[in-house]
Amino acid sequence: MFGVRLLILLVSVAIVSAIFKFPLKKISDQEFAAGIKQRAALGLKPSLKVSEPGSIIINDYMESQYFGEIGLGTPAQKFNVIFDTGSSDVWVPSTSCGKSCSGHPKYDHSNSSTYIPNGAPFDILYGSGPVSGYEDYDSLDMGGLIIGKQQFAEVTDASGLGSAFLAGKFDGIVGMAFPSITVCKCATAFQNLVDQGAVDKAQFAFYLSNTASDNGELILGGTDPAHYTGDFSYVPLIAENYWQVQLEAFNINGVSYTQTGGDHAIVDSGTSIITGPSEQIKAIAASLGAKELAGTGEYIISCNAKLPTLNFVLAGKNYTLEPKDYLIPDPPLCILGLMGLDVGSPLGPLWILGDMFMRKYYTLFDAENSCWIRPRKSSLNK
Repeated sequence: MFGVRLLILLVSVAIVSAIFKFPLKKISDQEFAAGIKQRAALGLKPSLKVSEPGSIIINDYMESQYFGEIGLGTPAQKFNVIFDTGSSDVWVPSTSCGKSCSGHPKYDHSNSSTYIPNGAPFDILYGSGPVSGYEDYDSLDMGGLIIGKQQFAEVTDASGLGSAFLAGKFDGIVGMAFPSITVCKCATAFQNLVDQGAVDKAQFAFYLSNTASDNGELILGGTDPAHYTGDFSYVPLIAENYWQVQLEAFNINGVSYTQTGGDHAIVDSGTSIITGPSEQIKAIAASLGAKELAGTGEYIISCNAKLPTLNFVLAGKNYTLEPKDYLIPDPPLCILGLMGLDVGSPLGPLWILGDMFMRKYYTLFDAENSCWIRPRKSSLNK
């Protein structure tokens, strides 16, 4: 989710080391298209108890909004969350949340034996709007790893997210970005796993499926070679706040749409599409022949239009998206998977490389050695 933040990780040692997997779920492009402007619309030293890690199989739909299951409290209360590399806090709906949380399960701290009150106010701003509530502590189950005393927010007002949340399939957020941008000024969930030695390496990797018969996967502590081929390409981080890198160029048919020297970019699993500065996106849409839906910031185009390849240059290497990668079917037309979002200096001009980019490229988020990107196996790269 993008707003007033962006990406994560840290290190340490402790009890058991392993790799843990989270299959991820996607909702359809059609569901996402209705609220596309709202993007994905969007201390305590915890004790560690390791249970047998297992895959969480979740039905896999089309190509948007990826999420997986966590357990919060004792006994565990289940929530589907976005594992968001564009933010750092953890939150779920509270029993104190009214209409703005309708249709979602709600965390009831009175039913948890490991709940510890905090009460500090929680307010965060995403690109799709604000969310507010208050902070507490409880055990957090991430794919079989149980973190004790994880600080998180009970959300009491999610109205700022609008239809992206009400109609969405996700119940909350687990931020996977750096601790420096947490609202709570506390350890992130992944930092706690690393600090306690629950994983061998301070890294996690995303495989975002692009077929209805396949599940996505998040791995903590390593990668899954079944989902990629060839060598990883190293992309250095600009700063340890978000997973922020230098986008050296964004070219279409030899024309660059970044400023001289490039722009900043973040790799964000919480954003379904690709965003960039409004003027550049407007120019790109015009060059492709896409038309803006009045006042929405969304661009539509014929699904049968002959369109060029989009070329992103990161650390001297080209990463391309074909039309089938950046068009969202919304018959009888297609929605262009690019949208304007202006971010001022010093962070901006900023591009967000969301799920649309990550679906094509297996991405390893390495807290010790920055960010690595690897091509997916050709049989999966459809």
